[in-house]
Amino acid sequence: MTASRTVELEGHIIDSGMMQQAFGIVMDMGGNFDVEEFEVGTHKEAESYCRMAVFADSDDDLQEILHELHQIGANLTDPVDAHLEAAPADRVVPTGFYSTTNHPTQVRYRGEWLDVENIEMDCAIVVEPGDEGREAQRASDGSSGDDESPRDVPRAYTKVLNAIREDDLVVTDEAGIRVDPPERPRDSSGPFGFMQGGVSSERPSESLIRQVADAMKKTKEEGGNILVVTGPALIHAGAGDDLARLVREGYVDMLSAGNGFAVHDIERGLYGTSLGMDMETLEHPRKGHKHHIYTISEVVRAGGIAEAVDDGLIGEGVMYECVRNDVPYVLAGSIRDDGPLPDTITDSVEAQNAIREQAHEADMVLMLSTLLHSVAVGNCLSSTTRVVCVDINPATVTQLLDRGSSQAIGMVTDIGTFIPTLAEKVLGEAAADDSEAVESVDADDD
Repeated sequence: MTASRTVELEGHIIDSGMMQQAFGIVMDMGGNFDVEEFEVGTHKEAESYCRMAVFADSDDDLQEILHELHQIGANLTDPVDAHLEAAPADRVVPTGFYSTTNHPTQVRYRGEWLDVENIEMDCAIVVEPGDEGREAQRASDGSSGDDESPRDVPRAYTKVLNAIREDDLVVTDEAGIRVDPPERPRDSSGPFGFMQGGVSSERPSESLIRQVADAMKKTKEEGGNILVVTGPALIHAGAGDDLARLVREGYVDMLSAGNGFAVHDIERGLYGTSLGMDMETLEHPRKGHKHHIYTISEVVRAGGIAEAVDDGLIGEGVMYECVRNDVPYVLAGSIRDDGPLPDTITDSVEAQNAIREQAHEADMVLMLSTLLHSVAVGNCLSSTTRVVCVDINPATVTQLLDRGSSQAIGMVTDIGTFIPTLAEKVLGEAAADDSEAVESVDADDD
């Protein structure tokens, strides 16, 4: 074998399986490796280290192996500055551009490592040189173009392909890039310790829902943001009131859904039905199948959801609580939508950008009975964001994990049972604690 490079792995590489995975990648792709140094962490907090030489028959074969190793966090021992190439036109990236993972990433620029901002999968990385780097760039390419805005320090950030602009400095290949995948925690205690990924309908639901509730409360205590991604099945299953309670009590900071969710939530408030079915009797009243289109018509007449709330047309439900409690929502449209509601974003690129903004602000995400919206939001999330995905269909959860959201924990269960139980764990116990505190004060006064 004629081509070789040396890579290193650091962290809890044994517990997380990273080292075994690296060995497998090299051998499966026809290469060889030689472990030059291996240090094993000897206590729970200690990290391990492995340096190994990787061999392949050709430079092209080696590059393919290094690419796969790079994705799991193996980095070259002799880093160079990242290769930058100017985009030739708007929405056109240089050939061989680096396509991001959703893991925390750094790029090396002028000898310094820059954290990549707003990391998400399947994006390009753009570097803004800063004043010093800009002058050097001009000297090297002979340009003297005006800058949009001066910047003292360089920065690196992700851009989706349709946002690339001509002359953006785009990172190409894997040189000068470090990826840091999340590792499996050794200590599983605490409200977030259970979130180690995986899917099972055999998990003890009651205890797991309690842990989700603890995670939500912990997120809020730390000043974090909770994003709820949901589909209309939540309303059909009778869980709308409990989600509305969570919104009202401040445990939902953002909502991402589609036209259908908002329509059926509002329909329930106006007519007592969801998709034409009476939510109390489970019967289909006369003309019930028209209620959703009547709902859309009334909201359009009012000018939008917020206007309908202000007019008193909408007086309950999840969307009502979002408006009343200033919880921002994104309703991303689809080709199947009736109406749609005035608030629904029908431009898919605009909808993606709105979803992306929410995802970048989220510290914890609840994905509730929606495959399309869960995958859409999951594609925009960093692997460090805590994710819980709940659906009665196991395929929804497994597809989310297969798409790269490996940090998600999946629960295969009925959303109509999950949300009321979650609301009880989050709000019922808090209400009981408040009641006990009041009784204690009254006792002291006596």
